Amino acid sequence: MEHVTEGSWESLPVPLHPRVLDVLQELGFPYMTPVQSATIPLFMKNKDVAAEAVTGSGKTLAFVIPILEILLRREEKLKKSQVGAIIITPTRELAVQIDEVLSHFTKPFPQFSQILWIGGRNPGEDVARFKEHGGNIIVATPGRLEDMFRRKAEGLDLASCVKSLDVLVLDEADRLLDMGFEASINTILEFLPKQRRTGLFSATQTQEVENLVRAGLRNPVRISVKEKGAAASSTQKTPSRLENYYMVCKADEKFNQLVHFLRNHKQEKHLVFFSTCACVEYYGKALEALVRSVKIMCIHGKMKYKRNKIFMEFRQLQSGILVCTDVMARGIDIPEVNWVLQYDPPSSASAFVHRCGRTARIGHGGSALVFLLPMEESYVNFLAINQKVSSLPFSENVQC
Repeated sequence: MEHVTEGSWESLPVPLHPRVLDVLQELGFPYMTPVQSATIPLFMKNKDVAAEAVTGSGKTLAFVIPILEILLRREEKLKKSQVGAIIITPTRELAVQIDEVLSHFTKPFPQFSQILWIGGRNPGEDVARFKEHGGNIIVATPGRLEDMFRRKAEGLDLASCVKSLDVLVLDEADRLLDMGFEASINTILEFLPKQRRTGLFSATQTQEVENLVRAGLRNPVRISVKEKGAAASSTQKTPSRLENYYMVCKADEKFNQLVHFLRNHKQEKHLVFFSTCACVEYYGKALEALVRSVKIMCIHGKMKYKRNKIFMEFRQLQSGILVCTDVMARGIDIPEVNWVLQYDPPSSASAFVHRCGRTARIGHGGSALVFLLPMEESYVNFLAINQKVSSLPFSENVQC
């Protein structure tokens, strides 16, 4: 693995707690990524931060580490039911992942409790868990967090608990807005103290994100982290170690080509994107029948309760195929994905970028292949112009 580095953790202007440094060493992160070295010192100097960074740039640690450091430096120690930090993220899968990363860092600090609030679980149990164990750091999806502010009758006065809040993080802010969570976020912001540090992380900069920056942040420092290896003038949106390919095939050959590809790459780990939940169900079953002796799993937004389990199981696999919709397209970190396959090109160019960003994460290599009908071939030029993404025609001699 090649490190995209900006110096060691010890080189930060504000020293990190020795136990935080120990965890970074254990996790195998001896160096910072650019987004980490830019963001962490600003957070520690009480600044609000609005960061735009390419996908797979290591931004989870860019907010998890300062949250811990800020809470460790509090003059008044947090009581069990006092909330010191909230991380809001758009999907359950992202929330599970952030909670998992955070748990590595809270382990050496038993004085901090953390809690995960996401859909697909019983809200009554969430209330009971908070009352019993507390939640100094909350990782949540917006709908569930908003719901928790309305649970006073069940003995949870969350509005009082968040008066001690030091840090709010809005992760994948552009997707939070794309998914229609603006009203929920505005409701949540009303409950939170104005004297706090806020970090907003986004892979793309839109007018809607800018409006949220104005509503939720005070005099923010704006950061835009481009990858090294991309020319300074370029605005390349996909990781620089990503190889992009396309294959043009007729409608009646397209599925055969996908099956052929997957049979030739059985030892690897793939994500296959389809445009709808129904397509995932249909083609997932078809692939199970046609690509034998490979673990094939399906995940989409209409799955209420199985999603968390499937996601965690696929992350553990050495090889396999996850058939999915765009619910898996953003921020999700699945170890060692070799190929991202797009059976249907997505409707927006930015969605293409986010799907591809599930591979070639933090210094690893990876490849992406989009299947196009003859009439869609102009999509290749469109991506080159719109997203500065260049693609090569695919042939089976491509070394992966």
